[in-house]
Amino acid sequence: MRVLVAQVLPMDCRDRQAASQDDSMGLFPVWLPSVESHSKERSFCTHMHNLVRITYPFLWVAVFARQLCLPVPAIFFLMTAGALAGRGELRLGIILAVSTLGCLAADLIWFQAGRRWGTRIIRLLCSLSADPRYCVQRARNSFDRWGLPSVMVVKFLPGLDAITPPLAGAEGASRAAFLGYDAVGALLWSSLYAGLGYFFADSLDSVAAFLSRFSSALVLGIGVPLILYVAWRTLLLVQMIHYLRLRRMSPSELNAKLESEKIAIIDLLNFEDGVISVGIPGAIRIDPIRLRGRSKVVVPKELELILYCSSVGEITSARVALALRRKGILKVWILEGGLKAWIQEGYPVTPTLSDPKERAVSLGIQVLD
Repeated sequence: MRVLVAQVLPMDCRDRQAASQDDSMGLFPVWLPSVESHSKERSFCTHMHNLVRITYPFLWVAVFARQLCLPVPAIFFLMTAGALAGRGELRLGIILAVSTLGCLAADLIWFQAGRRWGTRIIRLLCSLSADPRYCVQRARNSFDRWGLPSVMVVKFLPGLDAITPPLAGAEGASRAAFLGYDAVGALLWSSLYAGLGYFFADSLDSVAAFLSRFSSALVLGIGVPLILYVAWRTLLLVQMIHYLRLRRMSPSELNAKLESEKIAIIDLLNFEDGVISVGIPGAIRIDPIRLRGRSKVVVPKELELILYCSSVGEITSARVALALRRKGILKVWILEGGLKAWIQEGYPVTPTLSDPKERAVSLGIQVLD
């Protein structure tokens, strides 16, 4: 018994000495029930710190960037910070405060953008999604049904998280009320992921050990495809910008072609506002998702297509034009400035467009689903 006491006391002294060192660094240690669990938590923190050093300013920046729709793994950093709080190296209360403030700062930027630019900022965000019309309708339906309190839960709903703050600003919501609801939502979101790290640090230690053991395979299996995907998306963006520069047509050029040439004007406005808007006389209103998807599009070789939309920078038109080009349709132009530029130059518009099927048949266009 004396030998057992002699063995335990030095370890207890070392733990107390480490705790006093942590106190001197401004950290808050916790009592650990056994040497084995202590070594596991040290192992977990070692793996995490080999990846990135988690500090309060770093955590704020990560959460802020994520809320600005940047590809930053803020959830992973929150869970890591929670695990460090369980070990006593960070304060859980400060973690939640820093994360909440990061959310509020970014969401306030989106709120002000919505208040200043209205639905244009929402169109811009939704135009980057796979189905822009569904993105807009889903956000509007959610906000119309639940109102401003929906801000408290949208952070747990992918797709709505980024759209709801500017939508609230565009709808004229009170800034103080928005910040109040958003603070509650940000605190709930932060508490979930930081709490998972805090209470399941031992499980995260096993994950970290697995990652370190199979790091090379994971880099090849996950990292390489991710890099290729990012490179592919970047290439598409470059192609879109290049296409926008080369294949633009001004409203005056389009008006001249209407009088002398047989062309097809494609209206892509329907999904953006959720209501039928005015359009250029003779245009065919077609869902851009049909043109960009797997539908087969048949166009006579001599026919030119002119696309127009109302999204910022003609993004919707550019994406459809690139999709048509990949389907072998090369005579595609984009109306510079979209419908807004056409109206500003005084050219005619109509609230009633031609029947899409009849007009498409007369021009020889077929969209086969």
